[in-house]
Amino acid sequence: MPPRPPVPDDPVARIRIKRIYRAARVSDGKRILVDRLWPRGVSKDRARLEAWARDVAPSDELRHWFHDNPDRFDEFRERYVRELATKGDLVDELAASAQDAVVTLLYASKDEEKNNAAVLQECLRHRLAQRVNTSVIRSIQRPFSSRCWRA
Repeated sequence: MPPRPPVPDDPVARIRIKRIYRAARVSDGKRILVDRLWPRGVSKDRARLEAWARDVAPSDELRHWFHDNPDRFDEFRERYVRELATKGDLVDELAASAQDAVVTLLYASKDEEKNNAAVLQECLRHRLAQRVNTSVIRSIQRPFSSRCWRA
């Protein structure tokens, strides 16, 4: 295998999504399946997974609802984000994986833009951006009066 490419400096850029049916690449970094069901026709060897995070996948009820109504992606996103809010520890664990390596969230959906992995990627990137901004703010020493720091 070729050497692993460098990891981006920005943790937000380290979270990627990809269909599991596409070939595994070294640049994928940690490959994590984020679907509740195992994808048809994919062997565990071919998948080359670091983990299967089925607990962060949409609930069966939401998954069936969205499958029956693919035109309602915006509502699916809202419902799935509410579900993810109840799984904070699991989301934090996934976000932490991107602190030092590239993480590729794998999904089986044919739609490469409107799927659960895209929503999860958005949530993880938001969570990482919050962490980065918070740590930057904490690391700044306030050399001037507090009036300079008020918005």
